[in-house]
Amino acid sequence: MFVYSIIMFSAAVIFVGMSIAIYRGKTDLIHDYHQTKVTDKSAYGKAFGKAMFVIAAALLLSGIIGLFDSFAMIAVAVLIAGLAVGIGCIVAVQRKYNKGIF
Repeated sequence: MFVYSIIMFSAAVIFVGMSIAIYRGKTDLIHDYHQTKVTDKSAYGKAFGKAMFVIAAALLLSGIIGLFDSFAMIAVAVLIAGLAVGIGCIVAVQRKYNKGIF
């Protein structure tokens, strides 16, 4: 499970970097198709960045739990639950600022 933890930590670092960039207003990292009806790009970027932080936290927590060999299934369950919550947050942001998912 050590390799799993390394992969989760690496992915978490990438997601945190992207989250910070989007939170600070670099919304061009999000595909233009998902921003067609967005009027307040600043608030949209902050909300989307926070949702991405949820995914990064799930990756990090899953990687930490994965370091303990006896909790391998719990690490995967935390990953799946965290990704579900993070995607739910992104869908909520899209509905609020883009008036729909697509």
